[in-house]
Amino acid sequence: MQSNIIPRKRNAKIGQAIMFLSTAFALIALVALLLNVFNSSFGNVIVRREIEPSVLSPTPLEQLSRDELDALVKRIANSDDYDGLTRAAYRRLDSEKPFAERNKAEILAVINERLIREETIDSFTLWQTLFDRASINAELAKLNNASKAGTPEARTEFRSWVSARFFTQTMGSVAELSGIRTAILGSLAVIAITMLVALPIGVGAAIYLEEYAKKNRLNDLIQTNITNLAGVPSIIYGMLGLFVFVRALESLTSGAIFGIAGNNGRTILSAGLTMALLVLPIIIINAQEAIRAVPNSLRQASYGIGATQWETIRDHVMPAALPGILTGTILAMSRAMGETAPMVVVGASTFIVSDPTGPFSKFTTLPIQIYNWTSQPDEQFRNIAAAAILVLLIILLSLNMIAILLRNKMRNTN
Repeated sequence: MQSNIIPRKRNAKIGQAIMFLSTAFALIALVALLLNVFNSSFGNVIVRREIEPSVLSPTPLEQLSRDELDALVKRIANSDDYDGLTRAAYRRLDSEKPFAERNKAEILAVINERLIREETIDSFTLWQTLFDRASINAELAKLNNASKAGTPEARTEFRSWVSARFFTQTMGSVAELSGIRTAILGSLAVIAITMLVALPIGVGAAIYLEEYAKKNRLNDLIQTNITNLAGVPSIIYGMLGLFVFVRALESLTSGAIFGIAGNNGRTILSAGLTMALLVLPIIIINAQEAIRAVPNSLRQASYGIGATQWETIRDHVMPAALPGILTGTILAMSRAMGETAPMVVVGASTFIVSDPTGPFSKFTTLPIQIYNWTSQPDEQFRNIAAAAILVLLIILLSLNMIAILLRNKMRNTN
């Protein structure tokens, strides 16, 4: 026995070391990812304005009231001293939306875009901002020395690319004016349809397979296929969604069957149904594991007091299995939130500035927006891509935390 114990202890130590190294490697990779994202989401930028705000008003523009800003814009337009806001430009802007109906933020946006025109010339990472100020100052001095006489000097400022404006703006051709509002709304709409479709079907299938299905070859084949489908690459589901929902069922997914014209099948509904197919095997497997974990004695006690099989499942099995089902469902939704390949195939737009108005709208999602920004040649688009990645990570981590809290709370309740 002593001779057997020594090798077993040695193997246990080797296994423990492997597990420790795997965990350490995963933590290092995660920390490296977070540092890289933070490094690009914050840092100094070199900006130059065509007109300094002090030239337009001795009082800071942010301190002026809405009426004072409105009067300032009218005075500038009537003077014709500035090419960015002439009488013709003012009339055109007023026809789009009367200035009398614009709030303070909208009038400030007109002044910034038409007159001040702040341009981001260069951006630096957080690491450069903290530890390489000399190169930033040298770049700033070089730009100011090369600028024409009479033009405002460039200056540096610290910028957080994750800001309140970043959540309220839509996609644009200028990085500092672009935001993720449309992408977040599109992601939420797709996930809502995915959950509405996948959750009841997945839980229903799990209940049938665990509580009603008999042990035979057909049900074994179904179970094997569900397990295999959970490992199918997501791009395959995208191709399936393209064939079935975008093309074969175009009259339904485009809204034509309901009298909605002008759309094709590349809509939020198609994307949501495709993602439902993607997460359905995961939800079924997780729900089966949760139902299987319910002690059989609970079922027997229910049958002993005269309950039917459905009453036993509804009143005893499902409440006990609900924490595991919810945990698996939320984790499946977090996976769907981060998927890109199926969305590309189904037809998510890489540039869209209109918010989705329903299930038959064209759409984009946060991963698609990140993919689009990282392919842009302008360096500032990489900064806002890193900011969008940070937002996506926060959403995914929040979903995982909610899953853990729900599981713990419902286990304590039960």
